[in-house]
Amino acid sequence: MASLNMLAVACLAYVAFLFFIAFWADRMATRGKSAAWMRSPLIYTLSLSIYCTAWTFYGAVGYAVRSGLEFVTIYIGPSLVMIGWWWGLRKLVRIGRSQRITSIADLLSSRYGKSNLLAAGVTILAVIGVTPYISLQLQSITLSFAIFAEADPLRSHNETYTVFWVGAGLAVFAILFGTRNLNANERHHGVVTAVALEAIVKLAALLAVGVFVVWGVAGGVAETLQRIDASQIGQWNVDGSRWATITFLAAAAFVCLPRMFQVMVVENEDERHLRIASWAFPLYLLLMSMFVVPIAAVGLELLPAGANPDMFVLTVPLQQGQKGLAVLSFLGGFSSATSMVIVAAMALSTMVSNHIVMPVWLRLQSRRASVSGDVRDVVLLSRRVSIAVIMLLGYFYYHLSGGAAALAAIGLTSFAGVAQILPALVGGLFWRGATRSGALAGLSVGFAIWLYTMLLPALGGGLLPEQILRDGLFGLSWLRPEALFGIEGMDPTVHAVMWSMSLNALVFCLVSLMSFPSPLERLQVAQYVNVFDHSAGPRGWTGSVAQCEDLMIMSQRILGASEAQAFFQRERMRQGGRGPLPEPTPAFLERLERELSASIGGAAAHAMIGQIAGGSSVSVADLLAVADETAQMLEYSSRLEAQSAKLTATARKLQETNEKLTQISEQKDAFLSQVSHELRTPMTSIRAFSEILRDDGQLSMQDQRRYAGIIHDETLRLTRLLNDLLDLSVLENGQVSLNMSAGTLPDVLDHAVSAALAGSDRPLKVRRNPATEGFRLSSDLDRLAQVFINLIANAQKYCDAEEPELSISATASNGWLQIDFTDNGSGVPAEFQQMIFEKFSRVSPERAGGAGLGLAICREVMQRLGGNVSYLPGYGGGAFRVSLPAAGEKAA
Repeated sequence: MASLNMLAVACLAYVAFLFFIAFWADRMATRGKSAAWMRSPLIYTLSLSIYCTAWTFYGAVGYAVRSGLEFVTIYIGPSLVMIGWWWGLRKLVRIGRSQRITSIADLLSSRYGKSNLLAAGVTILAVIGVTPYISLQLQSITLSFAIFAEADPLRSHNETYTVFWVGAGLAVFAILFGTRNLNANERHHGVVTAVALEAIVKLAALLAVGVFVVWGVAGGVAETLQRIDASQIGQWNVDGSRWATITFLAAAAFVCLPRMFQVMVVENEDERHLRIASWAFPLYLLLMSMFVVPIAAVGLELLPAGANPDMFVLTVPLQQGQKGLAVLSFLGGFSSATSMVIVAAMALSTMVSNHIVMPVWLRLQSRRASVSGDVRDVVLLSRRVSIAVIMLLGYFYYHLSGGAAALAAIGLTSFAGVAQILPALVGGLFWRGATRSGALAGLSVGFAIWLYTMLLPALGGGLLPEQILRDGLFGLSWLRPEALFGIEGMDPTVHAVMWSMSLNALVFCLVSLMSFPSPLERLQVAQYVNVFDHSAGPRGWTGSVAQCEDLMIMSQRILGASEAQAFFQRERMRQGGRGPLPEPTPAFLERLERELSASIGGAAAHAMIGQIAGGSSVSVADLLAVADETAQMLEYSSRLEAQSAKLTATARKLQETNEKLTQISEQKDAFLSQVSHELRTPMTSIRAFSEILRDDGQLSMQDQRRYAGIIHDETLRLTRLLNDLLDLSVLENGQVSLNMSAGTLPDVLDHAVSAALAGSDRPLKVRRNPATEGFRLSSDLDRLAQVFINLIANAQKYCDAEEPELSISATASNGWLQIDFTDNGSGVPAEFQQMIFEKFSRVSPERAGGAGLGLAICREVMQRLGGNVSYLPGYGGGAFRVSLPAAGEKAA
C-alpha cells in the first residue's frame, strides 16, 4: 500500500476515534453519569501534557542536534514550577474556582478592578504570542506529511493545501467540542478526555521509536552511548545565559500560556489533584525526554547530511523500513500538535469573545440592551468565529515566515511573548500594592520590546525593514533590535528576553508605586492575595424588585431560560422562599455576577449588572469615581495625620537622644580626664620608686621591700584598668565564650562577697537571708560572680551612710530569678540614673574609684547570659536588680 494512502487511512481512523471519545465523554457528562476516572487526578495530569506539543515531540530532537543538551531546559522549567511552586498553582486554582475565572485574561481583569482594557490587552498579547506556536504545530504536521510524500512517488503533495485543511479540521473539532456550552468555567469533558488520550498516544509513540532506535538500530545501551559520545551531541557546551533564559521562559510559559491556564486552572476538578500532578507530570516529562538524545545521535549517523533533524523521530523508522512504527510516530506527532491547537483555540476564543467582542457589542447597544438581545447566540457565534480566525492567523504566520524555521526557534519566540504576562500575574497574586495602571504599563512596554526585538526580526518578509535591522530605529545604532541600548554580542533570545522582562517588571513596579488603586481594585485585592483567608463578599450592589425582573430576563438571555430560572429559584429558596423572585440583596447580586462571569467574563458581567442594578440617575462608573476620590482624600488625610504623629514622636526622640548624647559627651570628657589621671598616677609612682631603687644603693632591705610593694600595687592598679577595658571590648564585640555550668546561688554569692570585700579598709555590713537564696543555677557562674562582685564593690565604695549596709535578697517570679542589691545610702541622683550603665560613666568623679566601666561590664555580661541588670529607683538607697531567665528549682 502506498505510504500516503496508508497515512491517510490511519489519520482518518485516529481522528474518528478522537471524535467518538470526545462525543462519548461529553454525552456522559451531560447526563451526569461521568465515570470517576474522568474526574481523576490521572486525567488532570495527562491533560497537562498539552505542554508537550510538536516542539517537544519533533523539535526536541532537532534542538538536541543543533544545541546539544540545551533541549532539556524546556523540560526543566515546567518541572521546577510543578515541584517547587505547586503551592502557587494551588492559589491560582483556588482563585479560579472562587472567582469563576474563564481565562488568564479574565483573572487579570478581575484582579485589577474588573478592567476590560487590561483584559483586552492581555487577549491581544496572547493571540499574537500564541500565533507562532499554532504555526509551529501546522508546520510540524505539514513536514510529517511531506516525509511520507517523499516515500510515495505516485502521490504529489501540496504543502499549502495540507496546512489549510489541517487547520480547518482542527478548527471544526475545537468548535464542535469547545463551544458546546456557554459556561466557559465548566469542564469540557470531551476535549479533556481526548487530550488525555492523545497524551498517552504521543508518549507511547515516542517511547516506541526510542526503544527501536536503542535496541533495534544501535544494538543496546552501551553502543548507543558510544554513538552519542562520537557525535557532536556528546560535546558538553553550556551557555549559562541561554540555559537560564530558556529555563525561565519554559517555566513562565507553563504558567502563562492560555492553553496551560485552561487545563491547569479552568478545567481543574479538584485542587488536590495538583499534589499528584506535582510529581506525576515531571515524571511524564522525563519519559518524553528519555530517548531524545539517542534518536538525535542515531539520526545524525544514519541519515544523509542536510536531513531535517526536527523530523528524525519520523525519518529514522522510515529509513529502516519500519512503516508501521513511522505511522505510529506520525500519530504521536499529530496528537502533540492537535491537542495543543484545539485547547489553545478554545482558550483564546473565550478571551476574544469575553473581552473584545462582548464589550464592543455592549457599547453598540442601547443602555437597556442587556435585557433585549439574545446574548447567548452572540457569545457562542463570536467564539466560533474567533476559533476560525485564530487558525487563519496561524496559517498566515506559516506562510509569512516561510515555514523553514526550526521548531524550537518558533517555540521560543512564542514563549517570550506570553511570558510578558508573568509580572502582572505574580504581582496580582502576592502584592497588594499592584495596580491596574502598573499592569497595563508593564505589559505594554514588555510587549513592545518583545515585538521589536524578537517577533518582527523572526518574521522578516519586509515587516521590519533591513535598514532598521542594520542601523537601528531612526538611524540610532543603540536602537538596533538585536543590540538594544548598545548591548552587543549577546544571544538574540537572551537579549530580547532580558530587556523585555526586566523593563516590563520595572515599569510595572514603578507605576504601581506611583498610582493609586481604585475602590474596586481594593475590594478585589484581598480576594486574590489572601484567597485562602477570604471568601468573596458582596460588592455593594443594590437593586429593586423591578430591577430583579430585568436581571431575570438578562440572565435568561445569557444562561438560557432553564439555567437562569433554576439559579433564581435556588436564590429564592436560600432567602427563605418569600415572593416569586429573590430579593436583590448585595449577596444575591454578587452571586449572580459570578454566575454570569463564567459565561461572558467578569468585566462584561460587572458592566451588565451595573447597567440594571446601578440605577438610572447615577451610573456605576460615576459612583466609583466619587468613591475613588473620597477614598483617596481620606487616605491622604490619614497619611498626613500619621506622618504628623511620626514627626512629633521623632522630634521627641531626637530631643531625648540629643540630651543623652550631650551627657555622653560630658562623660567622655570626664572619662578622658579620669583615664589620664588613672594612668598617670600609677605610672608616676612606678617611675619614681623604680628610679630610687636604681640610683640609691644605700637603701635598707626594709625600704627596698616597701618601694617594690608600691610598684607592685600600682602595677596591679594599671592591670585592673586595662583588664576592664579589654573585657568590655570583648563583650561588646560578641567574642566572649560562655562556660556554662551548674551551681547554687548561695555558693556564687559567698564567693562574690568574699572577693569584693577582701583587703578593703572601708567596712560594709552585708545582710542576707539564706532561706530565700536556695536556687539552682545553670549559667556561666564565673561571669555571674563578676557581676555580683562589681555591685558589692560599688556599694562598698559609694554608700555614703555612716554605717554602710548592703541587703541581698532573691525572689522567683514568672520564670525569672531576681537578685536585689540594696544599700542604705542616698542612692544615685535622678539625673544620672539613665547614664550609670554607659561606658566611663561615674556618678561621683571626685570620689576614689575605677574608670566607670564596672556597670557597663555588668550590663554586657547579663545580656550575654540572657538576663539584665537594672537600677531600681525609689528604694531609699542605691538599689540594683539582677534578673536571670528560667530560674531553676529551689535547692534542697
